[in-house]
Amino acid sequence: MTSLLIFTFVMGYLAITLEHPLKLDKAVPALLMGTLMWALLAVGFNQGWFSIVDYHGHIFQIDQPDTDAQLYGFKANLMHHFSSIGEILFFLIGAMTIVEIIDLHRGFGIIKKVIKPKSKVKLLWILGALAFVLSAIIDNLTATIILITLLRKILVRHQYRVWYASMIIIAANAGGAWSPIGDVTTTMLWIGGKVTALGLSEYLIVPSLVCFVVPFFIATKLKPFKGKAMRKEMIIDEEAERLLSSKTMLYVGLAGIAFVPIFKGVTGLPPYLGMMFSLGVVWLVSEYVRPVKNLPKKQKHLYSTHKALSKIEFSSILFFLGILLSVAALESLVYGSIGGEEVGTLRYVAEKVSAAIPNMDVVVLLLGALSALIDNVPMVAATMGMYTFETDSPIWHFIAFSAGTGGSLLVIGSAAGVAAMGMEKIDFIWYLKKIAWLAAIGFISGALTFIFIEQFFYS
Repeated sequence: MTSLLIFTFVMGYLAITLEHPLKLDKAVPALLMGTLMWALLAVGFNQGWFSIVDYHGHIFQIDQPDTDAQLYGFKANLMHHFSSIGEILFFLIGAMTIVEIIDLHRGFGIIKKVIKPKSKVKLLWILGALAFVLSAIIDNLTATIILITLLRKILVRHQYRVWYASMIIIAANAGGAWSPIGDVTTTMLWIGGKVTALGLSEYLIVPSLVCFVVPFFIATKLKPFKGKAMRKEMIIDEEAERLLSSKTMLYVGLAGIAFVPIFKGVTGLPPYLGMMFSLGVVWLVSEYVRPVKNLPKKQKHLYSTHKALSKIEFSSILFFLGILLSVAALESLVYGSIGGEEVGTLRYVAEKVSAAIPNMDVVVLLLGALSALIDNVPMVAATMGMYTFETDSPIWHFIAFSAGTGGSLLVIGSAAGVAAMGMEKIDFIWYLKKIAWLAAIGFISGALTFIFIEQFFYS
């Protein structure tokens, strides 16, 4: 029965990685995997085939004298995991909604004014810097989509745009790695109490900057980035491009998201409450701000938060739910014992890997490289169940960096990469030949910088 549960996880994971060949939304196998694994765990527990371990390390077995207490322990463990998962999901829903409100009011169009390149090299650095900074505030996926949309209005030729789009992936993933709200994985580590917002930024800002700057500097020497930047000849209707509310909603929205770590620091409350507070403020402002003069009541719904909510990708939310449920099941299933103590499956695997590869830096680098092949969300979720390092341990920060930036090694290795691939039709093999080596140099440079800082400044 244990083998069946693990087999379910492996097959579900495989279906997720084969999302594009199967033409199946990855939320489907994730949900099926998560719910089926808990069903198998429940059946096995009720039949006495499984033991489970809760978040305090307590072991529950159905064949113990007090059956009701054992059943309650199983349900309490499930509720604890679901509560932790819910914190992440509601945080993401709030962040996504704020971004959609800004976009609804065409707030991101303001950023286009910053992009006035005279040369391709200057355009490269402007887009890279914007990707690095924006991804730390609104997450790397959203930043990538916004900047590639703007890129289409600047460069006519697709053969050049794919180069810039690919470099945006590298910069966005690097920028998202040092911020607690820049990538789903850093958000998970932050909400899970593995890192603090200040600690994450302090440890990773320099390695992330190196990961961005080094490949961009090398890219400036390449032929595709030589010469003048050719702008599209477009007749722009200023009224259509900008709204009266664009600037207000951009500033209020970004300030709301950036306020969340401050809210947590001041109150000590979970981050999702801060995000819900910020969403409430942004929503309130959006109800009273005027997008255009004399807006008819019949058109008010076009700029309402209800429309923004309808644009959220809830399939992504359900994907995270399925993944995190699956990992929680593996974390709860007692697989073996370490030093005479019964431990969950993930903890057992962690101990075995640590015994085989005693250097954790090497282990984390391998996890980063694997994140280019395997979705980094379940990988980070698994490490959170595998290891028990203290909050703001350098290991957690290195995991955040590796999982966030390692995805740049392949175009399908990150959400930002997948989005860019779809928008600009970036060929997998082309990216592997032309861009992967630049991403690898950035990844290794950033990792070595982190190790150096850890050894000489934080030891």
